[in-house]
Amino acid sequence: MPETLPARDARIDALRGLAILLVLVLHFSISYGLHKSPLANWLPPMLLDAVLWNGNYGVTLFFTLSGFLIAGPLLAKPGPLAQLALGDFYLRRFARILPPLLLALALIIALGYSGHPSFANVDGGHDLPASFSWWAAFSVLSFWHNVLMQQLGYFNYALNVYWSLSVEEVFYLCLPLACLLLRRRRWLLLACAALIAIGPWYRAQHLDSELYFMYGYWACFDAIALGVAAAILAPHIRLSGTARVLLQWLAAALLLFSFLIGIGGHEVFGFSQVALACAALLVLKPVAAQPGICLASWPGRALRWLGRHSYELYLFHCIVLGLLREALPRSTVAPEAKLGLLLAFLLASCLLAALVARHIGTPANRYLRRRLARRSSLEPAFIRI
Repeated sequence: MPETLPARDARIDALRGLAILLVLVLHFSISYGLHKSPLANWLPPMLLDAVLWNGNYGVTLFFTLSGFLIAGPLLAKPGPLAQLALGDFYLRRFARILPPLLLALALIIALGYSGHPSFANVDGGHDLPASFSWWAAFSVLSFWHNVLMQQLGYFNYALNVYWSLSVEEVFYLCLPLACLLLRRRRWLLLACAALIAIGPWYRAQHLDSELYFMYGYWACFDAIALGVAAAILAPHIRLSGTARVLLQWLAAALLLFSFLIGIGGHEVFGFSQVALACAALLVLKPVAAQPGICLASWPGRALRWLGRHSYELYLFHCIVLGLLREALPRSTVAPEAKLGLLLAFLLASCLLAALVARHIGTPANRYLRRRLARRSSLEPAFIRI
């Protein structure tokens, strides 16, 4: 039977869509200063700052969602965790991540060699050769690009966004190994509790550098661990419909509160609050996976579309934005034109993401999964473990 792609959850896609939208708006605002646009006249200052500058909380949402989504299928199988098929897990992650990532890295390297400033490498004001992009790309593929940034700073505009992929890649590497080692869900839950405690402590030790309190492995693993813990606990939550709805509203209120107060001054526990709220929403989701009225409306459908294409948007939006910055420098864009430019940026990023997903990401994913299914049907179970 051919391997198919997993079914999608509308609510999770909407959360993903919200997360990537926050990241896109943050990066555009850093480049073009949306605080000096008509938005400043329409939104109160607190909400304006939340919308424009708290996009890193969107990354925290991604981490929690990844922990929940990746751990869920592994934990759903009965019996000891040591029975998981290690090779199958890694090949599925390879099939999803690598094909579009290789294209994005190739584009960034090519644009760097062609002399585009947004794709050049700079170390503390000193230009690095274009060939350094090969080493930087290797750091992305070998899971330590965030560490390289901690050594050099923000050295490549288009490439540095991949710091979060390095964090997730280490999670993908370690989760099945932890399952094999710990063997029982309760021990895995205890390991998650340790990571959840370490995260705020680590951030408190590095408040002087966002390259550490936002991008370090230990600064991010607590959000992923909360997602894994949610996957472990979800099958055991037994609540009435009223209690479930009430707790959902409380989790949504915590999420909104965390975004409104922002990151500045809340570096230690702000990320934990966002991850906890997201994990609660995942655990408390309705039994039926059907979209509600809000998600069936056109804003809900738009968020779900963004969520379905969030990985491609993540990989390629800074390529679009880097080229846009060079074609239209910030000093040439009038404040009243910035929202139109934001819309153009979002549409161009969505178009590129859709093309990559349709012609590269999805076909490669399906092809590699079919190969995996064919191999799995021929190999003895003890070889696959």
